[in-house]
Formats: sequence, C-alpha cells, structure tokens
Amino acid sequence: MSSLKRVWQVLREQGPIALLARVARSLARSIKPMPNSVPIRLLVKVDDASEVDWSTPHPAVATPRVAKEHKLTVAWIMSPPGESSGGHQNIFRFMSYLEAAGHTVKIYLYSSLHPFTVAIVKDMLASSPSYPKLRASIEAHTGQSVGDEVDAIFATGWETAYASFRDPSLARRFYFVQDFEPFFTPVGSASVLAENTYRFGFHGITAGGYLSHKLSTEYGMQASHYDFGADKTLYNITNTGHRKEIFFYARPVTERRGFELGILALAHFARERPDYVINLAGWDVSSYKIPFPYVNLQDLRIDELNSVYNRCAAGLVISLTNMSLLPLELLASGVIPVVNDGANNRLVSDNEFIEYADPSPKALARRLVDIVDREDLVAHSRAASASVDGADWDAAGTRFVELFEGAVRG
Repeated sequence: MSSLKRVWQVLREQGPIALLARVARSLARSIKPMPNSVPIRLLVKVDDASEVDWSTPHPAVATPRVAKEHKLTVAWIMSPPGESSGGHQNIFRFMSYLEAAGHTVKIYLYSSLHPFTVAIVKDMLASSPSYPKLRASIEAHTGQSVGDEVDAIFATGWETAYASFRDPSLARRFYFVQDFEPFFTPVGSASVLAENTYRFGFHGITAGGYLSHKLSTEYGMQASHYDFGADKTLYNITNTGHRKEIFFYARPVTERRGFELGILALAHFARERPDYVINLAGWDVSSYKIPFPYVNLQDLRIDELNSVYNRCAAGLVISLTNMSLLPLELLASGVIPVVNDGANNRLVSDNEFIEYADPSPKALARRLVDIVDREDLVAHSRAASASVDGADWDAAGTRFVELFEGAVRG
C-alpha cells in the first residue's frame, strides 16, 4: 500500500488525532539525538540523588543533637521563590515566626533546572506585598555546608531533602512538608525519589493533619502538624449585600488543582445559573477553550484578592493532594467554598461552613447552585466569616515554634 493510501485509510478509519499521533511517532523515530547529548534532568541535582544512601541514617539523625541555647540558628534550604508561589509565601511566614521568637534564620536557594540570581530574588522579596520582611541572610546553595554554628536544618521541597542529607553538619534535621509531593508527577523516578525523602529520618512539621497522619502511619516518620489559618487583616467582609459572582481557583499548570474537573463543573453551573459571573484566577487561561462566559483574572497579588472575594457568593477550590489555603481565606471574606470531599481535605479542616462534595462535575455544580440559591445567604456569609476568627496564622505560628523548640531541645 502506498504511503498516501495508508494516510487516507488511517484518517478515514481512526480520525485525524490518530493520524497526527502516527506522524509524531514516525518523526520521533527518525530524529536521533547525538550520542551523549541528552542529560538526565531531575528536580534534584543528579549528584545529590546518586550519593544519598538513606538505608544508612545520617549521623545527625542517628544521634540527634540537643540544643540548649535559647537563641538558635536555623538554616532553610528551598527552591528560589516566585512572586505568586503560595508555598514559598507560607515558608517565609513561618520563618518570620522563628525570627520573632529570637532565632536566626539563614536561607539557601537550591535549584538544578532553573538558573537564578540571588540579587533578583532579593529584589522580588523586597518589593512584594506577599512576603514578610525578614532579617535572614540569603545565598545560593552550591553544595557547601551550612556551618557548624547551625542548630537545625529545614528541608522544604523534596529535592532539598537530598541537599540536607548530604550536608555534613550535625544540625538537627527537620522537614517542612506542605504537600505529598510524590503525587506531583506520574509514577517514575521523580516520584520514587520524592517518596524516599520521607524515609530519611527527618522530623516532619506538616501543614495540617492529613500529612502528619499519612507520613507517620505509612512511612514511620516522626511528624507533627500546625493548623491552617487565615489572615483577617487581608481577608474580611466588605460587602454585606447580595453577591452575584462565584470564584474558581483555576491553575491548569498545577495538576493537583483539578482545572479540567473544575471547568466541567462550572459548565453545568453556568447552564443552571447563567446570571452569575464566573471569575477564574490563578493563571492566564485565555488560551484554553472554556465553554462558558468568564472573567480571566489571571494571577492576582495577595492584596488584590479580598476585593474579588467580596463580589463572590461561592468559590470552587479543588485540592487533590493536601488541602489548599484558599478555603479558609474565602470563608474570612464571606465566600462559601465548595471543596472536593476526601480525607486529604477533611483531615485539614472540619469547618462547618466548608461545603464538601463528591469530586464529580455534576455534584460540585449542584453544591454551588445550592449555595447561591440560599435565601439566608447574606447572614450565612457573615457567620462563615466569623467561624474563622480564632483560626489565624499567629496561632499556627505559635504552635510551629513550640513544635520546633520542643524537638530541637529534646
């Protein structure tokens, strides 16, 4: 059969997508890389991943050092922060609580894939309203030891746990865990390398109870947690009237935020309640084919969110790994959040105003409709805001410092 006839047969019998897939496979086979030209690319530096043998405990884990001094020096190893990185903003929040307690913080920026300069990072931190201002030193982590004067080292993202393990310092090892990172990639080398870090013997302090439960029961990791908070100086009710909009945390580049599932749910909602404005925020979604009218708010700064929230009656927040920080922030602004049901979310917050729904498009949409149709929604909104009055970050920060000091001082 001639090539043209084969093309026509595939197009007729299997469709254009199958044809394109065959063409792509044929091109991939025909383009051969030069010998020794394709590097191994991982989030962790290759040497760090290769050299860590966690079957032999690090000396700092085998014989944990007990610090007796009141003021401690704490090193944090993290990837370079970005302007809109909620995970980094949370790390800086808790480092600020350590500084407020009298401790010294040192920051080491670790990256294997993305080039960065410390000066640019410092400029971003200085100008951003999303990051607290710290006294901490900041430098690139290039494989150097954090120094003998350091009493404790915090790993943050899984890749930084390898750098912490390789550090010869006898500083007490901690792991600031904000999510279950093996779920961030398909099953493979990266997911296994991430999962292995929970076997390093570090002391985990986790964001919410789901992670501490999972890491302690499934990996035997020593783990404790702080509860989520909401900053009511940033998030509060300014609109006490009726609201005709809803909010969706739309971040297609972050798989665990369930962008596609949310769009399917909102399509049902839009058909049921076409008079409501649907706001999408978290990413520029203009290149996506979205089957309903929407407002593309893209990536908002932290000081722009409250005004948007106060236009909204309900918010859809899908969290497929650890719970997002958004549900409590939405509540503080009087927005009723709809969250996919599951232990990963319920073990983080049992707030009665969070509306849990099965993770199916129609179930999520139905819950949104139920909220906007409430006759008492204005009063319900005010009660929802009041429900997080005691759940502030200062309480979480106090708990974090207590956990850290209790562990490092034996």
